[in-house]
Amino acid sequence: MGQVVGAAMVSHHPGLMQCEEFRVLQGAGSDSDLIPGYARLRERILAAKPDVVMIFDSHWFTTGYHLIDGGMAYKGTYISDEMPWYLHGVPYDYRGHPELAFAIEAVARERGVRSKAIAHPDLGRHYATLNPLKQMRLEGFPVVTVSSCQNCQPRHFLESGAVIGEAIARSDLRVVMLASGALSHRFNEIDWVPNHPRIFHESNVSRPDNVESDKRAIARFEAGRHDQILADWDDDYRKRPWEAFGAHYLQMVGALGGAACRARGTPLSAYENARGTGNIHIWFDTV
Repeated sequence: MGQVVGAAMVSHHPGLMQCEEFRVLQGAGSDSDLIPGYARLRERILAAKPDVVMIFDSHWFTTGYHLIDGGMAYKGTYISDEMPWYLHGVPYDYRGHPELAFAIEAVARERGVRSKAIAHPDLGRHYATLNPLKQMRLEGFPVVTVSSCQNCQPRHFLESGAVIGEAIARSDLRVVMLASGALSHRFNEIDWVPNHPRIFHESNVSRPDNVESDKRAIARFEAGRHDQILADWDDDYRKRPWEAFGAHYLQMVGALGGAACRARGTPLSAYENARGTGNIHIWFDTV
């Protein structure tokens, strides 16, 4: 019987792909703690001994279906159309796991959930998948990426996650899940002046009440109270909003049992700003 052997909320913000010299300059003399946080996450992932790494990609927006990468392998060179002046020329080369992708589609059909595996060889990549893979050197694992379907309500993401959890349970696979994205995700304006010289400092997050909300969520993660986060979703976290309206987290927690999930979170980085958004790495022990 397959199982989810670990899960994490993972920041992927593109500033982390800048050179170290630039990051230290932006950090007023020290690097983002998300960088050593990647090393801490890698240790947890390797210790979990997964057969597959699954990434809920908050940049892969789809319409009409939750999509699951079903290709055999992905190889190429990535350039970001969002910020090509520095995020370019990134080579990638990793395997997929089509059996798992199509098993997820099969469970979705049984349950009447709109999830589809897609194996088109020209399907593009997104840095919400590639940045964590590169930073944590995970290209040796088969990787399955899941989209963020943009015409969904929170319940649809939870349903998608539940389908994924069932498909994993029916397999013989050990899977680590990475919810790749920020918490609150409201950008500062283009001509904004930082409140603190260390660009990563939490006072540079776009709104003080977003910081307060993010920290409430982090405390609930640490306590394993995903039920409280889901109960307050519409009145709190959805209004910020979280990146991709929380599709990355909601699908991950849906696969872990939804409101019944009590997986406790361990922060593996400081809480930091990125262009006004709230970012952190948090590992969840699931077994």
